[in-house]
Amino acid sequence: MANGVSEMRDNDNRAALSLARGLGSAKTGVHAWRWQRVTAAILVPLVIWSLASLIAVVGGGRETVIGWLARPGVAIPMILLLIALFWHMALGLTVVAEDYLHNTGVKIATVAVIQFGCLALGVAGVMAVVLAIVGG
Repeated sequence: MANGVSEMRDNDNRAALSLARGLGSAKTGVHAWRWQRVTAAILVPLVIWSLASLIAVVGGGRETVIGWLARPGVAIPMILLLIALFWHMALGLTVVAEDYLHNTGVKIATVAVIQFGCLALGVAGVMAVVLAIVGG
């Protein structure tokens, strides 16, 4: 009798496993999860630095801000901040789209827009810093 119950449980477990196959693997999301944690850890000190640094130039004109941004000690961390920020944003928004959009076409289009938008914003930000350095 116990053997029959055990066989039924094994069959039920196999049936549940076969239903779950093809729905994704826990292994595929680990890469994005790790990078989101890495970018978050990088962002914490960079955001604190940027807020503290920006307070120093509040009230200055455009020339003051550009002069501040053109200094290597400011430009390099600002570029790192922009890269980490938009990478982190792309990772987070992509996960939200993948989790909550169920129509495959809409999901693919949304992820493509997110990736392109974050890349474009990041490149625009880095280019603004570079322009400030070269004499904006």
